[in-house]
Amino acid sequence: MSATTPAARSRARRFVLQALYQMQMTGCSASDVESQFRQDFEMKRVDTRYFHELLIGIEANMPELTEAYSAALDRDESELGAVERAALFIASYELIHRIDIPFRVVIDEGVELAKQFGASESHRLVNTVLDALARRFRTVEQGSVRER
Repeated sequence: MSATTPAARSRARRFVLQALYQMQMTGCSASDVESQFRQDFEMKRVDTRYFHELLIGIEANMPELTEAYSAALDRDESELGAVERAALFIASYELIHRIDIPFRVVIDEGVELAKQFGASESHRLVNTVLDALARRFRTVEQGSVRER
């Protein structure tokens, strides 16, 4: 049974980041990496449904997601590290396709992934890009936050 708590979703994002990293390094498909992760890792406390949704959804929407976050970059997308790219894929997917998740949660989770796994200052880049994406894709939600 898949856990559905906020902590279980955070764990799912961590595994997705690692899976996306592996996909970038090896060229494997999301389904191949997902099978391997389910076999090799203890996923009892992971929201495995969300892990699956993110991994498959990101793979299916990579061009759209790349275009979305690239527009907010101050450099060429090819200059990103694999961890930063993976964190941006996850958060971009959530900002665009999972509007049920508050944008602040998406940004916080993306920044935390970059802090944990990325280069020393990568979380700043991720934060800047995600803030721009939230302003672009979550205008209604951002407006209600400002009105408080």
